[in-house]
Amino acid sequence: MTDKKVCVKGFTLIELMIVIAVVSILVALAVPAYQEYTIRARVTECVSAAAVPKIQVSEYRLSMGRWPSNAMEAGIDQSFSALQVGLSKYCRIFFYNFSQGDFAIWVNSEELDSALDGVQIIPVMSPVESNSGIDWFCTRGFTQDDALRYLPSSCRVDNIY
Repeated sequence: MTDKKVCVKGFTLIELMIVIAVVSILVALAVPAYQEYTIRARVTECVSAAAVPKIQVSEYRLSMGRWPSNAMEAGIDQSFSALQVGLSKYCRIFFYNFSQGDFAIWVNSEELDSALDGVQIIPVMSPVESNSGIDWFCTRGFTQDDALRYLPSSCRVDNIY
């Protein structure tokens, strides 16, 4: 019989530790970015839900020639019992401003993430009359500076009024 040396090839302990370190660094960078992304998606859900009040206010303005004097006149129910009807748990209420026809979207920041407790995320939908009807623009509204990153990029602009 001849003695044959079997050459086993594999990873050394140091190589495995380097791979684990690299993966750990990537995870440490990716997890906060993903959490911010999910919060932004939830805020975007509230902005998208504003389509109904936008239509109600637009229709009233186009048919009556003036902005509704209150939310109920436009068909927006702001009573306590209607706060969550048709809205996700991330959206509190649409608060109508009769002087300019715009309305604030109050986002329930506590539901987005417990670390955001007390942070104000309140974008505003502002109407601008044009030849084709009424165009709506999302602005930062009353959102705090440190929470702007949670707004959709189209809503990070300053208020138009």
